[in-house]
Amino acid sequence: MDFVLTITISVAAAVSALIAYLPALAPLRIVLGLALLALVAGLTWFGHGGRLTFAVMTLLFVASSVAVLARGFTNPVIAHGHAPITGPAGPPVIAVLLSFPVAMALATGTEAPATAIAQLGQLGPDDRRRFARGTLALTFLIVAVLTIGLAGLAVRLHVGIPRPNSTQIADVAYAATGHGPTYAIFQAASALLLLAAASSSFQAGPGLLKALSRHPHSAGVGILPRALGDTNRHHTPYWSVLVYLLISAVVLVAASGREQELVLFYAVAVFVSFLAGLAAMARFSIRDRRPGLAAVNIAGAIAVTFTLLVNLARGYPLLSIAATAAIAATLYALWARAGRPSGIEQAGRHIDDDDEAAG
Repeated sequence: MDFVLTITISVAAAVSALIAYLPALAPLRIVLGLALLALVAGLTWFGHGGRLTFAVMTLLFVASSVAVLARGFTNPVIAHGHAPITGPAGPPVIAVLLSFPVAMALATGTEAPATAIAQLGQLGPDDRRRFARGTLALTFLIVAVLTIGLAGLAVRLHVGIPRPNSTQIADVAYAATGHGPTYAIFQAASALLLLAAASSSFQAGPGLLKALSRHPHSAGVGILPRALGDTNRHHTPYWSVLVYLLISAVVLVAASGREQELVLFYAVAVFVSFLAGLAAMARFSIRDRRPGLAAVNIAGAIAVTFTLLVNLARGYPLLSIAATAAIAATLYALWARAGRPSGIEQAGRHIDDDDEAAG
């Protein structure tokens, strides 16, 4: 569920970035979304080079964001934008509490580097620990600077609710730099970075299906059809990619190609996993008599629980819980029918082994 929503939201947001630069494309939102979805899925045929692409797109986005911030704070094109008031102003504390569940989405990005570093077999435990601390600190610093900088720039330039067929971040960049090359590069970098994120999930999701398949080269779990493990010479499980393409296309059309329609569903699906992980880590910390770690994990679990409750109160995200539960129940039933095979915990490592072989 997480991979499908990541793919769909990333592609839909990339389309929004393109439409913000070229509003005439707005009537083609769904068509563009399906085309980009098929394009990203098709590129996975050539293997796992998406990691390098993702790194390059990330650097390009950071560089273009710094350029937007520099221009916006020193010599903006539009010094006073349009920030309409849509209702009576309330206490700032209430605004912070209501925005907290959305802001918690920033936490979802920490799991990727943490998981990747934990699987670096080239480093010993102490080296991995130091590398992890440095990487997560740098990640936090970059995200904090860009997020606070863009939010501060929006306030300084009075950029509020986005224009029709635009996004707030696009409006901030437009007010700072105008409709020139910097704005074009910023929007292009945003779209390409989002497509690279979709590509990453198009590799990880099908890789998981392959690892759980009955294919001889899978992880040995054998609870899904053998065909899902069939690969080309670039180690791409093409039938599994097709499964994710079709499901993502259905979700994209159902959401009318708008990422904002999917964000709450995504947040609930991700934070359910977060809550389970934090609860398990709190239990382990208490069992190992490490009160400091236990306190951190319990505090995190409380924050995630608050986020879930606020999002679930809006009603529709309950579908995410239902879908997650249905997928889990189906996989459990298939696992039980297969005789409860061991090796489930090795499925993730099997995906990474495939990445190294393809690289």
